[in-house]
Amino acid sequence: MRKTLFRSAALLLAAVAVLPLAGCASKNKNKADASYVARDVNTLYNLAKDRLDRHQYKIAAALFDEVERQHPYSPWARRAQMMSSFSYYLARDYAESIGSAQRFLAIHPGNRDAPYAYYLIAMCYYERIEDVTRDQKITQQALDAFEELVRRYPDTRYAADARAKLDLVRDHLAGKEMEVGRFYQRRGEWLASVIRFRKVVDEYGVTTHSPEALLRLTESYLALGVRDEAKRAAATLGHNYPGTKWYKRAYELISKYPA
Repeated sequence: MRKTLFRSAALLLAAVAVLPLAGCASKNKNKADASYVARDVNTLYNLAKDRLDRHQYKIAAALFDEVERQHPYSPWARRAQMMSSFSYYLARDYAESIGSAQRFLAIHPGNRDAPYAYYLIAMCYYERIEDVTRDQKITQQALDAFEELVRRYPDTRYAADARAKLDLVRDHLAGKEMEVGRFYQRRGEWLASVIRFRKVVDEYGVTTHSPEALLRLTESYLALGVRDEAKRAAATLGHNYPGTKWYKRAYELISKYPA
């Protein structure tokens, strides 16, 4: 999952790999490294890179932030913003990672690393997705972020990976709608269940939940006494998913009700 991010971060670091690692502190000075001390840009950036290589991600992020603060007009500042976001991501400080990437995009919207920034933001949401029993606000944010990336940069390798993850995200959101719809069914709130199952069919039609959603629609419409709609849902189920257990059950239900 993180390979694409690591490869892109490596490219950012490669641009300065020829520079010496000057001014690196000893292991017992980790906290001092990140404190404010005026340093030349080469020393500060390479110190941040050293901490990143040692997997001291929070310290690396703070040092990359210092590059931007102390040398805001240096070409290194742009690079440091992205590396700060990546370091926060590795530390699983997703809020800081998103904030750093968004600042980068606000200042450098047309930069060649902009697709990577959008991808990093999307991944920060994606890795926080929780099971369908929980609120799905983060899942929706992941969906929106991946869709924005694909819309803006459709031909990049980031967009290719985003498309694969979009299928998983949509399936997750459909699963949440199914859970709520089944809850309403158990309570006999048929109209509310129809709304949820209809959303799965209309908005998440290519997910794994579609066959069951069409069966549940058939059940809910029959409970409401709307037989024509029930037959339409069952017919759609039979056309798109013939031979499934969901269609078999829908067919049996429809057969019990005279025309």
